[in-house]
Amino acid sequence: MSEASRPLGLWTAIALVAGNMIGSGVFLLPASLAAFGDTAGFVIAWSYWVSIWCANAAIAVAFAGSMGALFPALIGTPARAAACALAALWLCCAINLVGVREAGRLQVLTTALKVLPLLVFGGIAIWMIDPRNLEPMSETAARSGIDMVMTAAGAVHTTVALTLWAFLGLEAATIPAAAIRDAERTIPRATMIGTLLAGIATILACTAVLGVLPPDVAERSTAPMADAARTLWGDGAGHAIAAVAAVSCFGALNGWVLLSAQLPMAAAEDGLFPRAFAITDARGTPWFGVLIGTALASLLVVANYSDSLVKVFTFSILLSTAATLLPYVASSAAWLKLGQRGLVVAGFALLYSLYALFGTGMEALAWGAALIVAGLPLHYAIKARRR
Repeated sequence: MSEASRPLGLWTAIALVAGNMIGSGVFLLPASLAAFGDTAGFVIAWSYWVSIWCANAAIAVAFAGSMGALFPALIGTPARAAACALAALWLCCAINLVGVREAGRLQVLTTALKVLPLLVFGGIAIWMIDPRNLEPMSETAARSGIDMVMTAAGAVHTTVALTLWAFLGLEAATIPAAAIRDAERTIPRATMIGTLLAGIATILACTAVLGVLPPDVAERSTAPMADAARTLWGDGAGHAIAAVAAVSCFGALNGWVLLSAQLPMAAAEDGLFPRAFAITDARGTPWFGVLIGTALASLLVVANYSDSLVKVFTFSILLSTAATLLPYVASSAAWLKLGQRGLVVAGFALLYSLYALFGTGMEALAWGAALIVAGLPLHYAIKARRR
């Protein structure tokens, strides 16, 4: 592909990273894992693709929660909440079907509209927190040193996967590499800048929210950042932050819908996915992948629509994180096996990925494993056809 035909530049790549991380070790794509064989490459690609459309379901649900803070009637019933999430999913699908360039431009716009307000909110609210809301242990647990240690270990264990979710997406610029201008220079720069922006904004804003809202209130909230702003500055601020959150979710959803088609397209071009995923229209859009990814995310939303938004969101992100961590484990192990520089870092990355994978819980692990195993017949069918 010539440079002139690559529609995505540095700012779009930064927006993909920062936008997809909010709601440079380069991720080894299927082609990079060719030395481990087609089966390993397929499992990694399939697992990461599963994680993307599971993430899309979670982000769509988060969008519905943010819209509910603005218009409560939208999520007055589980069916309405699901309909709101599905509407966001298919609107992003339609935008991506228009073209990769247009989806990239929207990503730049939505990233700017959410990063700046988040930095302002977090930068101000962080000075107004109640330290008591950030106490890690209850008074009961604090009475016993052993209980306190066990509570701390359990808290770390159960939240490691959830916190990792906030930083998934740092590899986002590597996936549509074929569509990025001067990819060798642009991708590392975009990854570093985007990760820095997203990390600062996320840590500031989340710490502020947890410090402003009592734990029991934060646990039940479908729009905790909006509730925190409302607590500090009134209903107007709450509505403003809810609007920012809605833009944030929509922008992230748009970016992940784009990647849900780009990754299987790359795998199809390597002969690991069905050729249909590599088909593009006149604008270069892999329309088949866009439609399939959106349909699968929709099924996940519909299958769980009777639960509360918080439960659907939590299950979806744990499932997405579990599916993402398998490629992370394989990438770290591959780095160790190749014997390249940074072996200590790769070793820690492998240990952390394994621990986080365990932290997703048995239900998410079981479903993730089932989804990965479900792809194996497709892989062997592709191999048989190639022969």
